[in-house]
Formats: sequence, C-alpha cells, structure tokens
Amino acid sequence: MVVPSEAPVPPPHIDLPEPCLEDYNEARDIVARSPRAAAALLRLTIQKLLGELGEKGKNINDDIGVLVSKGLPIEVQQALDYCRVIGNNAVHPGEIEINDNPEIAHSLFEMINFIVEVRISQPKKVANLYKVLPEGALRAVEKRDNTKNT
Repeated sequence: MVVPSEAPVPPPHIDLPEPCLEDYNEARDIVARSPRAAAALLRLTIQKLLGELGEKGKNINDDIGVLVSKGLPIEVQQALDYCRVIGNNAVHPGEIEINDNPEIAHSLFEMINFIVEVRISQPKKVANLYKVLPEGALRAVEKRDNTKNT
C-alpha cells in the first residue's frame, strides 16, 4: 500500500526523466517530516535533470552556466539557480533555514516541474506538431535555413 505525501506538493511532471523520479518521489514522501532532507533530495534531482538536459550533471553551477551560454531563458536559469541555492542550504546550512519555512521546500517541486515543462515538454510538443507538416513544406524550410547559413 502506498501512502500519499502529507504535504501539498505537486506530483512529478509527466515528462520528468526516469532517472529523476525516485529522488523526486522520495522528497515528496518526506517533505512534511523533513523539508531540509526533501530539499537536499531535490538538489540531487536537479543535478540528474541537468544530465538529462545534455550537460555533465556533475557541477550544477557549471551546468547552468553552460546552458546560459547556449541561450537558456532567464526564467529557467532563475528556477535552476533557486533550486541550486535552496538545495545547497539544505546540505550546507547557510542563510536560509528550510526547516523553519517548509514552504521554501514545497516551492522546489513547482520549480522542477516548471523546468521540465519548458525544457522538455514544450520542445517535445512543438516537435510533434512540426513533424506533421507536409514533406514539401519541411524541405522548403530546410532549404531556407541552409541558404541563411551559407
């Protein structure tokens, strides 16, 4: 029998990559008892998510920097840095006391789902729609774009 989370936090985004699910769900299970532990697990989720987004997944700050250099939207950069800083404070206590303010830990779940929506779900939706265009239209777009690059 599965006991649902006592905290009002969202379930994982449908497109959250498989390697991230276990940590995300474990964080959901414990956030009511230990917001600090949940934040630490969500920091790990972010690290794994960055690997799924094509980065090294070793150093969150470095990975965010690389994504920014590739044109990462500011909202996603801020969401990633929010998760990074809160997660770091959970592991290495700093200026933010997560156990005194569980809403901070709760917000991490929303931020992760936002990042997945923007970086995984939206591109997937567009790609699925785009590929139903007629072959002639796709060739014309390819020709246009190849002409621009030469």
